[in-house]
Amino acid sequence: MAFRPSAGTGTARLADIAVQAGVSEATVSRVLNGKPGVSATTRESVLAALDLLGYERPVRLRQRSAGLIGLITPELENPIFPAFAQIIGQALTRQGYTPVLATQTPGGSTEDELVEMLVERGVDGFIFVSGLHADSTADTERYARLEGQGVPFVLINGFSEKINAPFISPDDRGAMRLAVTHLASLGHRKIGLAVGQKRFVPVLRKIEGFTAAMADVLGLTDAEAQALIQHSLYTLEGGQAAATALIDAGCTAVVCASDMMALGAIRAARQQRLRVPEDVSVVGFDDSPLIAFTDPPLTTIRQPVAAMSQAAVHALLEEVGGTPTPHSEFIFLPELVVRGSTAAGPTAP
Repeated sequence: MAFRPSAGTGTARLADIAVQAGVSEATVSRVLNGKPGVSATTRESVLAALDLLGYERPVRLRQRSAGLIGLITPELENPIFPAFAQIIGQALTRQGYTPVLATQTPGGSTEDELVEMLVERGVDGFIFVSGLHADSTADTERYARLEGQGVPFVLINGFSEKINAPFISPDDRGAMRLAVTHLASLGHRKIGLAVGQKRFVPVLRKIEGFTAAMADVLGLTDAEAQALIQHSLYTLEGGQAAATALIDAGCTAVVCASDMMALGAIRAARQQRLRVPEDVSVVGFDDSPLIAFTDPPLTTIRQPVAAMSQAAVHALLEEVGGTPTPHSEFIFLPELVVRGSTAAGPTAP
């Protein structure tokens, strides 16, 4: 069946594609309808314009799968992981690859078992999101074995000098400075940090950023800042437990290492009959989907998921294509998103 634009919008669509590709509308029509007389370069330009503008390719022009790419995530309950999976999956599909999402679950397959299963199925590469590479106590030999098998991979969140691969990370230290500076500007002087276990690289970096910012902005010693840190799980319950301890210690603001923990911190404040943000301010981390619609809307540090995901896909496909990217860490700047969960501190004028 020939490509025929729908009434009313067809001309604009063809014109848009033509402008984007730098060709005539007639050329666009020939490409979309599979007509001869168009060079391979021009054809690719038109198809790229089609993808860029968000139009589906006609079925006959859709690229056949170039191969499988394994995407390994720790779980999907935290909405930040589905967010990564969605953008990475879309980016891989646009390049002709088929993403295979493999998630670790309690009592289910381990990261090693998932990797082995996918290697046996002939995947072309892997993207790991917050995997064992982020655990500073984990054995990195598993990644050396994967490298030895000739399977390229890219790692998101959690840098290790022992692993020879490209890393993609947010600036965890900078994120904590953004949060502390924001809260201090509102008059808060006793700011707590609810964070995960110390063995994880992102946690260690957040602690470094938090203690440095507390020293630079509020003049606290390292020991004084360390006393305002509570370690817990990256869950709503974990955030609630950590925030309860910090509020009991007199904190008027709590910075959390994930949005889920921040929702737990809000629950902890309310259980003590405190109002957020009037009595306790709460800052999250990630800017997960739907977090802007909580009660109150959450002030958070936005992890640049889209940019990080695109960079991870680009780095991996360069590796798959035989032109490796530098085996170093690419760090992306986070952004403070101010909403309704932070306000002037109780001691502020």
